[in-house]
Amino acid sequence: MENEFIEKDPDIEDTAVIKEIKEGNFLILAINLVKDYEIGDFIVRAVDDLSLRIKESTFVIIKGPSGAGKTTLLNLIGGLDTPNKGSIYSSGVKISNLQEESLATFRLINTGFIFQNYNLISTLTAEENIIFPMRLAGMRLEEQRERGLNLLKKVGLGDRREHLPFQLSAGEQQRVAIARALANDPPTIIADEPTANLDKKTSLFIRDLFSDMKREGKTIIIATHDDYLIELANRVITFEDGKIVNEQLVNSQAEN
Repeated sequence: MENEFIEKDPDIEDTAVIKEIKEGNFLILAINLVKDYEIGDFIVRAVDDLSLRIKESTFVIIKGPSGAGKTTLLNLIGGLDTPNKGSIYSSGVKISNLQEESLATFRLINTGFIFQNYNLISTLTAEENIIFPMRLAGMRLEEQRERGLNLLKKVGLGDRREHLPFQLSAGEQQRVAIARALANDPPTIIADEPTANLDKKTSLFIRDLFSDMKREGKTIIIATHDDYLIELANRVITFEDGKIVNEQLVNSQAEN
């Protein structure tokens, strides 16, 4: 199904790129990305002329030292930030050219985000946090409730639906965040250090949740050093100083 944003973006007429996306089955295509930040009198280049192609239903790990630019890259791919130069296509849409309102709508439907610090709304219950993106997307109330409860059960928190974030452990909060990321059944899941500071048991449980997403055909992109998560990957990218310095294809399902 053609995405409604394609017709609304006058700069998406690069037919060669669209042809490559369709023929290569690429869900995400980044071309010559540059992202700079001003820190005092200095310009820091977080992403340096980077190009990246990610096929549909691929599990990608991005690893590298602190300050390498991994989080910035995830934010660009997910449409949380915009590049100074370059283009980003996601699900056939040139998201780097979208205005904020259209970009927010695109993110809501197409990308689920999982953050290291959970980013739950403190005044909403576990169930309400999960349902919130569904409400924004205009899902019917009955469907919201049914899907919200099913997702809570999926992450093992069916008995925590009325708990506020402060009443949940760190691992439970992250599981709510994972359920929220799945709320609108997006094709892409982006996670930034999702198991950082969690104990081994919880990390393994979260690994199993990502394994389920992989079986369901989600395209998953995670910045992490967690060996349990790296075991799931089709592709491992090493990132340093804003550049890809190494790539490893892990199994036969990985991309060319």
